[in-house]
Amino acid sequence: MLMLMRCAKYFASLSLLSLAISFAHAQKAPIEITADLSEAPRKLFHAEIDVPVSAGPLTLISPAWIPGHHMPSGPASSFTGVVFTANGKTLEWRRDDVDLFEYHLTVPSGATKVHAHVDAIVTRRISQRMAALEWEALMLYPAHVPVKDIAIQPSVKVPAGWGIGTALKPVSEGTYPVPAAGSVTKFATTTVEQLEDSPILTGLYFHEYPLAPTIKPQHFLDVAADAPEDANLRPAVLAEVANLVREADALYASHHYNEYHFLLTLSDVAGGMGLEHGQSSDNGVGEKGFADDMHQLPDSDLLSHEFTHSWNGKYRRPAGLYQPDFATPMQASMLWVYEGMTEYWGNVLAARSGLKNPQEYRDVLAGTAAELDYTRGREWRPTVDTAVGASILRGGNQAWSNWRRGQDYYFEGAMLWLDADTLIRKTTQDKKSLDDFVKIFLGKGGNTGPLIVTYTFDELVQDLNQVVPYDWATFLHERVDKMNPHVDVAGLEHGGYKLVYKDKPTKSERMIAAAEGRRGGGVDCWYSIGLRIGADGTIADVLWNGPADKAGLAPGEKIMAVNDNVFSGDALRAAIRDAKEPSKTIRVIVQADSFVSTMQIDYHDGERYPALERVDGTPAYLDDIIKPLTTPEKAPEQKKDDAE
Repeated sequence: MLMLMRCAKYFASLSLLSLAISFAHAQKAPIEITADLSEAPRKLFHAEIDVPVSAGPLTLISPAWIPGHHMPSGPASSFTGVVFTANGKTLEWRRDDVDLFEYHLTVPSGATKVHAHVDAIVTRRISQRMAALEWEALMLYPAHVPVKDIAIQPSVKVPAGWGIGTALKPVSEGTYPVPAAGSVTKFATTTVEQLEDSPILTGLYFHEYPLAPTIKPQHFLDVAADAPEDANLRPAVLAEVANLVREADALYASHHYNEYHFLLTLSDVAGGMGLEHGQSSDNGVGEKGFADDMHQLPDSDLLSHEFTHSWNGKYRRPAGLYQPDFATPMQASMLWVYEGMTEYWGNVLAARSGLKNPQEYRDVLAGTAAELDYTRGREWRPTVDTAVGASILRGGNQAWSNWRRGQDYYFEGAMLWLDADTLIRKTTQDKKSLDDFVKIFLGKGGNTGPLIVTYTFDELVQDLNQVVPYDWATFLHERVDKMNPHVDVAGLEHGGYKLVYKDKPTKSERMIAAAEGRRGGGVDCWYSIGLRIGADGTIADVLWNGPADKAGLAPGEKIMAVNDNVFSGDALRAAIRDAKEPSKTIRVIVQADSFVSTMQIDYHDGERYPALERVDGTPAYLDDIIKPLTTPEKAPEQKKDDAE
């Protein structure tokens, strides 16, 4: 039986190899794909795809494992109206019984290409005035062939008057980036791997802003908005993003793109987004996301985070996260480097470039540390498991999320790399830092075009040792692979600060809450009674083993009243303050399904909100970390300083 299984496996592999060789022989010309976004306002994309082939069996496939998604999120279920033709005749096809992203068909004798028509139902990153195309939404290409070896020439058609932003290079500039009505913009031939990595942003209210012209290669900020005034970004924002380009240039001392495009949507309809690409990034915030300092703060590190991914995640990538195709499952155990280090540098670069000020940086860092420290799931699940299990931890019901743990590799990784940075600074009396490490680790090979260079844990340790000799393997294993009931605050302490809890939220927390609308009747009392509650009193989450948990409350229940008052955020906060007196209680009336009950929360320590407090007499490495490396560009509109 074993021999038969091995023989079957052998002949299956020969069959796949013959298909790959057949396609490679046939592909003297590239695949041609034309994406038609003319009906984007109707939530429909279309594509016409010509695949060079030779006669015989053919398997076409759409992407399943999308780089940056860390899960099999390919949109095969959104494909509709799929029709294959060759020599003017419709071809029969059958979906694979196991790999649902594959289409099997037979190419008739004499045919040199198969034409595929694809319609796609699109519900995200789209509004009446804009659309973002990630190419997996429409792509089909031969299966079982490395995607870096498949040549493809893309074109796009957009609604009349809509501009186009992308890192793809048009064959002819023509009227690009705003093509003539009804025309098709044709781009230079690339590969399926690179096309998947090259999204397109299009919109009616579109602007392309050149950034930091003295930095080469060129950088652009491409903006599409639902309202014309939103696409006209403030001078301060443009100066800060230009500062980001200069700061990243000074930090990483290398580039791995031919030019870089920040693609940014400003819409309450098209949805939030942050997805990295080698030569661009797909970023989405609310309609007023950059209208003023308050609205900017919640997403102030978005552009810097996704920009950093061009170096960390796209150019340098963990070996397990790079596969020869988009069908092979990714192995995500090192996401604490891919995402965690990017989270760290995204916040640092945002502060260095002025997208957030130093106090905002410290306030957000305090919130991160506290959130992680109050994540009870760390008692049973190590950080590495949040990375390995990333594909099952994204999305889903968030009830009891603090006990389950989510994508903690982002923020646990950020705290780990802060610890490493301050440790290097402390060991070398601030003569060296993590800045030196990333020049080695992320800059190998110098300036390149878009390229993927993988690494292993051992290489990571070797590069850290080039900066400061230390037992880095143990340092990393203890923080990633072992169970740690509390967050790593060594970086804060080496940096001259400590995590404390005060009875009022920081100014930054108040700004973020106002920008996100969380104070409209709802309340976050996570660090006191252990509840997060919506504006209508519905409990979003309960802190495992916290006061509310011990009282018997659960996610999804609705608080109707607090101490004989109809529920409101103010009423609950007042009850928490009053309960500092031992004789006072916090009594709530709760509706669960169709039942109502009264519960008493035993808590007497008042309101608690995280903040960082300076430790006198210690080096302020945390302040040194966010000092700009370049001279910041100034704009007429400036951020308020910390004192204000």
